[in-house]
Amino acid sequence: MAIDLNALRAHFPALDDGLAFFDGPGGTQTPRPVADAIAATLTGPLSNRGVVSRSELNAERAVTDFRAAYADLLQVPAEGVVHGRSATQLTYDFSRHLAKDWRAGDEIVLSRLDHDSNVRPWIQAAVRAGVTVRWIEIDGDSTELDLDSFERALSPRTRLVAVTAASNVLGTKPPLRRIADRAHEAGALVYVDGVHYSAHHLVDVPALGADLFVCSPYKFLGPHCGVLAAAPELLETIHPDKLEPSPDTVPERFEFGTLPYEILAGATAAVDFLAAIDPGTGATRRERLAHALGSLHEHERALRTRLEDGLRALGDAVTLHSKAADRTPTLLMTIEGRDALDAQVHLAARDVVAPAGSFYAYETFAALKLESPALRAGLAPYNSADDVDRFLEGLSSFLGL
Repeated sequence: MAIDLNALRAHFPALDDGLAFFDGPGGTQTPRPVADAIAATLTGPLSNRGVVSRSELNAERAVTDFRAAYADLLQVPAEGVVHGRSATQLTYDFSRHLAKDWRAGDEIVLSRLDHDSNVRPWIQAAVRAGVTVRWIEIDGDSTELDLDSFERALSPRTRLVAVTAASNVLGTKPPLRRIADRAHEAGALVYVDGVHYSAHHLVDVPALGADLFVCSPYKFLGPHCGVLAAAPELLETIHPDKLEPSPDTVPERFEFGTLPYEILAGATAAVDFLAAIDPGTGATRRERLAHALGSLHEHERALRTRLEDGLRALGDAVTLHSKAADRTPTLLMTIEGRDALDAQVHLAARDVVAPAGSFYAYETFAALKLESPALRAGLAPYNSADDVDRFLEGLSSFLGL
């Protein structure tokens, strides 16, 4: 498996400026076919969904194509694909939907490894419902989840376990299936933040053990929106507050107001673009995605090794906090005696985009006593070996080496 990196990069107008982007975990650059799909849909003809005029049918097709694409990407039925403005918005929505059935004395389990979007909505819903919050802690030495703490947190009263599939700052990928199986034994639902994971791996929601799974297409070359995936049978049991005349069918009952048809078209184009990077001989889109994402995984792993080797060569001046055995190509680092924001500015002056901050990983930074801000370097499909070398050269010059 191999990708033609020059051909891939040619699809990204943002790369024409000569910038090297390491901010993929916060949002990737957009290929031209995605932008073209958005423009073509928006300029229509386009109306609200319907089955009469061509403009109505264009809107209807944007919705059905979107659901079909994310069914293929996430391995769920099309009727289990819900659009949202963002993963955060979807999690807030479903925290309210699910909390309707919580009662005082119930418990939920959250993870210190998670982005705050998979923490705060649940805490706030628990407070309103009088529900106890328990925690899966992080092992400070390995930056893995402490599964003993998970066992202590789990009980017959647990209604929900919310956990990430991959940390957006450390890259740590917890043993999700093991966690999900134990949660299900306790009778709890499993809500998975797959935003960072989906940018680097082919997702199989049932195989992961997730009951509800969220991701963000703009983390894997698409437009800004969120997607929730679940079994339609589970969605049928969840009843949101909604307008009386709006559809009560699944998944439409969870999508409030008119859908952004142009964004759906762009999100669909992102899936098709991914599938075409290195499709192999796959007859179905799912097969092409599997082959292409396998090739991208190998490409990113090679770049991660190059980046890690270069950072180690800088010596004790840089502390790398991403240590888990199984992780994405995302590295979090602090610089001895220096402000990471200054490093960000220094790199930006050399056309290297690498942000500094805590990246909404509030619980992670607190649990590991990490300095904030820290510098994060996250790889994306369009990154090259030259990009990695420019990052290392820029950081070396910042350190005066």
